[in-house]
Amino acid sequence: MARVDDPVLIEVALNGGTTRDRNPHVPISVDELVADAVACLDAGAQIIHQHDDLGRGGRLGGATPEGMAAASLAVYERVLERHPGALLYPTANWDGDIEQRWGHHFVLAEKGVLRVAYVDPGSVNLGSPGPDGLPFSAFSFLYDNSPEAIRWKFEQCERLGLGPSMAIFEPGFLRAALGWERAGRMPAGAFLKLYFGAGLSFGLPPTAPSLEAYLAMLEGSELPWAVAVLGGDVVGSGMARLALERGGHLRVGLEDHAGSRRPGNLELLEEALALCAEVGRRPATQAEAATLLGLPRGPGVS
Repeated sequence: MARVDDPVLIEVALNGGTTRDRNPHVPISVDELVADAVACLDAGAQIIHQHDDLGRGGRLGGATPEGMAAASLAVYERVLERHPGALLYPTANWDGDIEQRWGHHFVLAEKGVLRVAYVDPGSVNLGSPGPDGLPFSAFSFLYDNSPEAIRWKFEQCERLGLGPSMAIFEPGFLRAALGWERAGRMPAGAFLKLYFGAGLSFGLPPTAPSLEAYLAMLEGSELPWAVAVLGGDVVGSGMARLALERGGHLRVGLEDHAGSRRPGNLELLEEALALCAEVGRRPATQAEAATLLGLPRGPGVS
């Protein structure tokens, strides 16, 4: 598990499904995504995750793998000119079979711009309560990753030399990831993001006991982990401080953030960096991030 003397890894999730109605600062266009990514990397982040526009307001679906890759490539090539050691990775394509949903990774890996890839090791009903108070009545959908699909994505990461970036929506996701680690089959460069749900209908709540439950499961694991609060504020909730004090890392950004404030991605990152300084842990350099994750050597890493 991560140690309290480790430098901090910080992932910034730039947009996701966040709309301008929810936050006017959310980046959607290529120019906006590049500007936010570069600003956050300049400030000390090492990992950037984005959803490209493709005419869908920051949300993807229905595109070809080549179209998905081209949309990400338009951002990545410009970002990597400024930060060749940055770790960049895209979202899923939400429609089609496994190769349709994940196939853009093949194109991006061949172009030499990809060092990590999403492999979410489980399935979950995603959504939030509506005005009637019932779970999933505001919106809902099944985020499905079958055991066969999970195995396939891990195998592709191993073959392509990509580190699996794993969103842990529920404890079952973590059990699956730990099973791959215990079996000696986890590809190099793996990173766990422990997702806590604030006001949502899934996930453990953003509380100290919830984090302790995950840490009990992680006992004996060597996988680095971060915390994220979906539908809330990872710093304001206190989860970021708890993670930093226990040796963990952080995910921030407008994909996850919700509340009465309307911050930008850089503001959220700066709040996290200030907390790191307060706790006494510095952000990792981009080269250190690759080392901490155990990624295979790649462009921009000396």
